[in-house]
Amino acid sequence: MTISHRTETLVLFLGDVCILYATLLLTLFFRYRTSTEFDLGLMIRLHLLPFSLLFVLWVFVFFVAGLYEKHTLFLQKQLPQLLFKTLAVNSVVAALFFYFLPAFKITPKINLFIYLFVSSVFLFFWRRSYLYRMRSAEREPAALIGAGEEMRSVLQEVNHNSRYQLSFVVTLDMDAVSTPDVSDLLRRIKDECASLIIADLYDSRVQKFLPRLYALLFSGIRFADLHEVYEELFDRVPLSLLKYHWFLKHVSPTSRPGYHILKRAMDVTAAALLGALSLFIYPLAYAAVKLDDGGPLFVLQERVGRNNRVIRTVKFRTMTRDDKGLAELKKGNTVTRVGAFLRAARLDELPQLWNVLRGEMSLIGPRPELPSLVQVYEQEVPFYDIRHLIKPGLSGWAQLYHRTPPKVHANPDETAVKLSYDLYYLKNRSFWLDLKIAVKTIKVLLSRSGV
Repeated sequence: MTISHRTETLVLFLGDVCILYATLLLTLFFRYRTSTEFDLGLMIRLHLLPFSLLFVLWVFVFFVAGLYEKHTLFLQKQLPQLLFKTLAVNSVVAALFFYFLPAFKITPKINLFIYLFVSSVFLFFWRRSYLYRMRSAEREPAALIGAGEEMRSVLQEVNHNSRYQLSFVVTLDMDAVSTPDVSDLLRRIKDECASLIIADLYDSRVQKFLPRLYALLFSGIRFADLHEVYEELFDRVPLSLLKYHWFLKHVSPTSRPGYHILKRAMDVTAAALLGALSLFIYPLAYAAVKLDDGGPLFVLQERVGRNNRVIRTVKFRTMTRDDKGLAELKKGNTVTRVGAFLRAARLDELPQLWNVLRGEMSLIGPRPELPSLVQVYEQEVPFYDIRHLIKPGLSGWAQLYHRTPPKVHANPDETAVKLSYDLYYLKNRSFWLDLKIAVKTIKVLLSRSGV
């Protein structure tokens, strides 16, 4: 689809890899071209393996930094700062890689610093030139047919963002007309030379004139479903689509056997490793809590887990007491000084790794909610209980993309938006999506603004 970002991501990835290798050859040539004993083939063989391993680490840093994300790929104002931070991290990675791994005894080390400078310059101009080409490319004329907030969001996102090679030149809002003039619509599509039509195929009003639109296939015009485009653009399921047939088609309580095994293996391995590495934090946190208010280190909280089963999660205590989400217990309950630090350092949920090891939670999944809030949301938010079809997680798709999540008090409106992100994960969950969420979570933990 024209609106998809996957092609652009692949082109940028391949371009980065080509530049990394090309600038390595360029560095070696200009570094040794005046030497009487220069052997380019020997130098390539000497440098190829260690630098290839280094490039893998660098591309991983690029991914963590968001340089392959569709919403940051073409942001011209952010590109210099984002690239500078990423290349600074890569320089540190390169220095540690070559200076502390004696297996790669490449001398002189000045090659590395020359290469860092040359590759940084080429990567910057490669990104800027690709950005310029994408912005200057002719946009494909398209038609948009539908109604509601989802349609207006797609129209606003595409027509006011030059990163898309698409422009809606014909629109039909079904809410704005009582009886749509199909003949007039077809005339406008022809006059504006629209080659793509994005329509809400679930709207009964649109379905009435689908036979007339069907004839346009013989004119070479392509079609796409508005809801699929919305999901592609915003990484969440449109709320207007939430009908029983959608869940029966896209959501299953079981997953592919291979995915279940890989997911559980990742949960156990990562939770055990992170739990072991973080053991030194526990005595420090215990001492700080006792010196602060003398209360307990841990707090056990009930949360709703898979299949609506209540589980008990363990966290470092950050408030004066556990109010269990009940309004009558919230009064006078405040965040402690140590609790504020633990939250700011994102350490308060470390003990939940134990819940992951026990199999009650996963590293990746919808965040578990308090039973008292679940009772409210199940009454106010349609299909809210579907998120309990799978294990809750320490991090999830909604935690990464929902910018205004509900905090302490019940908020059905924001929770409905949060559910739309959870449904995207339920529909598309896979081992690779879990890896993507895990990597992006690392970025968030390192810095809210990037690497």
